[in-house]
Amino acid sequence: MAYVIPPPPVSSLAVEGSDARFPVHRIYCVGRNYAEHAREMGGDPDREPPFFFAKPADSLVADGADFPYPPQTHDVHHEMELVVAIGTGGANITAAGALDHVFGYAAGLDMTRRDLQAAAKKLGRPWDTAKGFDHAAPCGRIMPAARIGHPATGAIWLKVNGELRQNSDLSQLIWKVPEVIASLSTLFTLVPGDLIYTGTPAGVAAVQRGDVLEGGIDGVGTIATKVA
Repeated sequence: MAYVIPPPPVSSLAVEGSDARFPVHRIYCVGRNYAEHAREMGGDPDREPPFFFAKPADSLVADGADFPYPPQTHDVHHEMELVVAIGTGGANITAAGALDHVFGYAAGLDMTRRDLQAAAKKLGRPWDTAKGFDHAAPCGRIMPAARIGHPATGAIWLKVNGELRQNSDLSQLIWKVPEVIASLSTLFTLVPGDLIYTGTPAGVAAVQRGDVLEGGIDGVGTIATKVA
């Protein structure tokens, strides 16, 4: 097939134990999915249903690559998250069968222009400029579920310049992975290659140029990036 312009490259992530890569279709994110983080952002974890936003697939930053500090902001925050990689698509997926659709998991960062997000919330506008900017989705290598199963517990943590900033456990997710997949699949038809960032624990904070971010999830993997 001929194109009038060169097609964009396919965004992809490395897969642990394989030379083949995981092609990325879309990136979905869940907001306020840990109780303490919901409270620190002014939400009520006992009443709010899951809600979603998206990032472009080409906003990925590979593990070890720099995260360029974005323009038009003075308040960029880190958000450490478990990332789910979808291997089999579908719509209206049941929670009971949701894990059958998962290829694997990774450690990722949902980087956020918090000042732009606050302005958007105040004006009732979308979050795209706050969440979907260039390089907004650093992500580590994907660990296949065939190797590790489906983690429901395990420490999730982030250090900035060696100082622990975020520290929680996957068991503290308000909406568990099967529930997230089931809910999301009622809004979008999931396809192989979709990523789902499942929410961040408490402790989100601003980063500065030169900061080194190192995070991990027990049994899943790690993510490291430097703010450039």
